[in-house]
Amino acid sequence: MKRFLMFISAWCLLAACFTPILIGQPRTITILHTNDMHADFIPHEAFWVKNTPKPLVGGFNELNYEIDSIRHVKPAVLLIDAGDVMTGNPITEYSYEGAEGGALFAMMRMIGYNVWTIGNHDFDISQANLRKLIQIGGFPAVSANIVDTAGKFPVGNEEYIILEKAGLRIGIFGLMSKDFFTLVSKKSSGGIVILSPVATAQSIIDKLRSRTDLLIAVTHEGVEDDSVLAENVTGLDVIIGGHSHTRLKMPKIIKGVIIVQTGSNCENLGELTLTVEKHRILSHEGKLLPLWYHPDRPKTALSHLVDSLKGKIDTDYAEIIGTLKSAWVIGRGGESNAGNFIADAQREAAGADIGFMNTHGMRKNLSVGAITKRDLFEVLPFRNELVTFPMTGAAITRFLQYYIKNRPAVQTSGLQAEWKMKPDNTIEFVKILVNGRPLVDAKIYTAAASDYLAGDAEMYLGIDKPVPVSVNKTVFAAVEQKVRALKEVHAGIEHRIQEVK
Repeated sequence: MKRFLMFISAWCLLAACFTPILIGQPRTITILHTNDMHADFIPHEAFWVKNTPKPLVGGFNELNYEIDSIRHVKPAVLLIDAGDVMTGNPITEYSYEGAEGGALFAMMRMIGYNVWTIGNHDFDISQANLRKLIQIGGFPAVSANIVDTAGKFPVGNEEYIILEKAGLRIGIFGLMSKDFFTLVSKKSSGGIVILSPVATAQSIIDKLRSRTDLLIAVTHEGVEDDSVLAENVTGLDVIIGGHSHTRLKMPKIIKGVIIVQTGSNCENLGELTLTVEKHRILSHEGKLLPLWYHPDRPKTALSHLVDSLKGKIDTDYAEIIGTLKSAWVIGRGGESNAGNFIADAQREAAGADIGFMNTHGMRKNLSVGAITKRDLFEVLPFRNELVTFPMTGAAITRFLQYYIKNRPAVQTSGLQAEWKMKPDNTIEFVKILVNGRPLVDAKIYTAAASDYLAGDAEMYLGIDKPVPVSVNKTVFAAVEQKVRALKEVHAGIEHRIQEVK
């Protein structure tokens, strides 16, 4: 018995001697990450490839296959998304498990995401819908600087989480862009407060640094703001970024902070492998894994769900609704023929005198030929409501002056203006017509636009925010109605606001 006790004592002493060494050993963890998937759950053409036919890339089946392959060979894997899961595919129009777009989060749950941060487009439908999406996913939404006026987390988001993987305590928190209110409609952003990303991050770092081995910020603010964040905080290890759709083939290092981002639309999976010891990253390796489509992947529960959802969308959105006789080109500066047509459709559907369309709300050029409902959705993927609001003739003149001086990203309808610059750099209007008739300063006209544009009228129109009235129709529905009515669609540049000599 004495011998046995002596053996136990010696063993305990030996174990005690070696325990600190074991605890202090380097630990390796692999972080897989996505961002700005924009509902691209099925493969799409790789537009940048010159070959014809172009190969297909992306989709949740390829994403799942790549993740599973890595999980089989690497024991410690975290899967993180940096926001903008929503908006870009008609799947967001379908209710699933009680939320529109809910199928996306059900599929992410099947893939096995550990955590994500909220993107601005995840607010597109409503705060209530976002709250349901988070519940469907079942994995934490970390967004520390999204609070309400009482300082509470309004959509089921959390300030941070601490996970344990590979013997490491990993603190993860999320941040939303400081530009949130210029990115989200007033209808969906009501009651939200966005705290300073830098100040919020430093506060959490100070709280978690002593309790964790690794600190990760999952951000939806863009790579430039991520760089600013890295420059201005102390104690952060990694930034998993989103929002700017930046393809960082290799990690960007700012003041020792590792910054990664995958691009967009589920075209790449990011893989970041870290070796950590005593609260320090000893080494890192980051890369992008292209998600090329392979039709012969084995069938899974996820692939069956993907196929069923794709089939429904193909059936519902394959209908040809008209024919384009001239290609729609959005452009990014000045008047565009697509913008003219879409602004006209809004004005006509609302029975308004003038119409406006924000240029960045149009997301795809279309070639000459048949236009399907799916094509139109890809041009106008946002569920923006059509509204009207009053504008005096004098306010219209102020808009025109603002437009000429600032060139906001806006298209017009019902307006024709000719102007010239005087020697003193003031603007002289030669002609201003509303629906072919001279503008009357004192008259009250009706304007039509999306609820998003009306909410940001100061930025787009240079006027005070109006009180909008809903037309009970979306912008998409208004444009679809016009395309169906015309059957053959012609659209051109008409020089609606032009300088004359």
